[in-house]
Amino acid sequence: MLEIFVYAFSIMYTPGPVNLLSLNAGLNGNIGATLRFCFGVACAMLLLFLLLGYTGSWLISPRYQLLISCVGSFYIIYLAYKIALGSIKPTPAGSVDRTTTNGPLNFQSGLIMQLLNPKAFIAILPITTVQYPAAQITGSSIFIFSLLLSSLAFGAPASYLVMGARLGQLIDHPHYFRLLNLVMASLLLYVAGDIIYSHIYLKWL
Repeated sequence: MLEIFVYAFSIMYTPGPVNLLSLNAGLNGNIGATLRFCFGVACAMLLLFLLLGYTGSWLISPRYQLLISCVGSFYIIYLAYKIALGSIKPTPAGSVDRTTTNGPLNFQSGLIMQLLNPKAFIAILPITTVQYPAAQITGSSIFIFSLLLSSLAFGAPASYLVMGARLGQLIDHPHYFRLLNLVMASLLLYVAGDIIYSHIYLKWL
């Protein structure tokens, strides 16, 4: 059973759209709202774990996965645009604008973001369709393990949030904050492009 948590940890804690958004939020000091965002991510993962754990992969057909990838990638592009737009807004000399650079991160956006995140399905499908049956995890045990794995899903963006907050404390010039926000926006665009290529374009070939 340990391999289930090792696999989930290795997938959830690598850089992805949710973790990058949390890192950017930490840089800009938006701690409270982003913790609710992290909780929304965890709730989305719990819903997906339970849904796929009890029904199997037949419920999410390749056609639906393609649609989720399309919507999710464009949502990531939208969030990258919001971050980039905030980073180029002028600020008073010597001040740092930490209120407009992060976009609307809250419980709802975390829930929607993770439900539309193809990376979530990459993490969940092998666990629910292969590892759960192999470990004889059935019935009420599915709920217990799904709850434990969802707590990992909360910890992943939360850890990036803490790293971003710590890094933000070391920076006191608005130019560097704007530069870092543009870097985060660029990374999100890269993630969206990778989703479009890997999960949409290659599926159509």
